[in-house]
Amino acid sequence: MRVVFMGTPDFSVPTLEKIIAAGHQVVGVVTQPDKAKGRGRHIIYPPVKETALKYGLEVYQPRRVREPEFIEQLKAMAPDVIVVIAFGQILPKEILQLPPYGCINVHASLLPKYRGAAPVQWAVIRGETVSGVTTMRMDEGLDTGDMILKESLPLADDETGGSLYEKLSKLGGDLLVQTLEKLKDGTAVFEKQDDSQAGEYARMLTKAMGEIDFSDPAVQIERLVRGLNPWPSAYTKFRGKTLKIWKAAVSDRSYGTDLGVIVEVTKTSFTVQTGQGALIIQEVQMEGKKRMDTGAFLRGYPVSVGEKLE
Repeated sequence: MRVVFMGTPDFSVPTLEKIIAAGHQVVGVVTQPDKAKGRGRHIIYPPVKETALKYGLEVYQPRRVREPEFIEQLKAMAPDVIVVIAFGQILPKEILQLPPYGCINVHASLLPKYRGAAPVQWAVIRGETVSGVTTMRMDEGLDTGDMILKESLPLADDETGGSLYEKLSKLGGDLLVQTLEKLKDGTAVFEKQDDSQAGEYARMLTKAMGEIDFSDPAVQIERLVRGLNPWPSAYTKFRGKTLKIWKAAVSDRSYGTDLGVIVEVTKTSFTVQTGQGALIIQEVQMEGKKRMDTGAFLRGYPVSVGEKLE
């Protein structure tokens, strides 16, 4: 099949590589514009662009895909199908209706429960035990198109946003190739989404989301820590500086003291009172310092029972 691929971050890369390996003709790769980063303002290519160039594919980086000039370029490519995965722009109706087989999206959740921009991280934060990927034919709604294939994946007890992201990115590539084959041979079955089963919208992550509220239950905070690892990370304030929490565990014990107060210190961890139970802090990063296990942190920053995390 003649495929136009639209994607931007590293999550999209395995799917692009799977399409190429399956022998489909990728006639164009569309990704977000390059960005300048760091003090030197060096130009950074999106991961999908780097991959496309490695395979000698034509790359397009329109600021807005709805611009008439780009739509004409897209028509000239004459794609049989457009594959979209974590692209970063909303496609207009004119593009959605352009290819004969439609625009096929690889969504990192089991639709319709986790529609939105950050389904991977929210699955961890909300305590899901199973996640997965869904392929669907896109419509003008936000993740509301007809579903084609699904594949589920159990979450590990210590699953982080980062680890699940990597697993689902690989799973998505295989599922998309299966979907293309079914489209090509006419065996694809399209299932409408049941809107009544849609969960709370998986909104985009922000740094502010990482601020820990110690009035929340320990189990909820621990899931937040895992879900926001590696970005944007969960954090609190300690001695006036930002302290990122990278790993924690739940203690059912309640110490009957104020929220956020350090109630126990060992050689390898310290424990903080929460709204329900307590949180055992196992891996941290003090502002301006490297990430480290709590044992190493305590050797440089002796912590006392009774101190408080703000």
